[in-house]
Parts: sequence; C-alpha cells; structure tokens
Amino acid sequence: MKVKAILSEEKVTLSEVREVLAGVEAERLETGREMSYELRKSIEHANQLAKMPARNSRALVEELLKVEKMKPDIALRIANVAPRSRDELRAVYAKEKFSLTGEELDEILGLVASNL
Repeated sequence: MKVKAILSEEKVTLSEVREVLAGVEAERLETGREMSYELRKSIEHANQLAKMPARNSRALVEELLKVEKMKPDIALRIANVAPRSRDELRAVYAKEKFSLTGEELDEILGLVASNL
C-alpha cells in the first residue's frame, strides 16, 4: 500500500495506538483478511508496552500539560513510560536543559499513579 498524502497528523499515546490497532485486528478477523507481519508485530508491541487504558493515558497527558516545565512531547513520553520512581522520571528529562526539584518530581509521579 502506498501513501499518497498525509491528511492530518496527531501525536497519540501508546495506549491509544493499542486501542486503534485492536479495532483494526477485530475488523481483519471479522472479514477474514490476513494480517501482515508488521501489523501483527505492532499489535504485539502495543499490547506488551501500553501500561494504562487509552482514556487514562489521554487524561494523564492533559493533566501533565498543566504542570510547569512540561512540554507536549515529554507529557506523551511520561504517559507511555508511566514512571514509578524519581530515577525513571529523571531519565525522561535527561536531555532537557533544566532539572526538576523533588517536589515537582513527586507531583508528576502522583499524577501518574492516580491514572494507572
């Protein structure tokens, strides 16, 4: 299949991707169409790594965007990784030119824990 044009583009979390791929998988199974190797691997990857329901991951991103020093890309990364410790969260911020205080880290970890 060749892509002729991109109609729209939106960044989504891995949990949202899992939900979309589940719909594609169900449609393929109903119609009896074969799934390609890439599609099967994508579904497997999304199922293994998505850590929360799609609704919760989108809510987490929205809550994270209200936090100071939060960029949309970082909010999506945090929603995908769902860090549970300060060290895991610091790894997400490793490339940034600033560091977070312990209180800011705890606030973000609290938001993550409330959406799991």
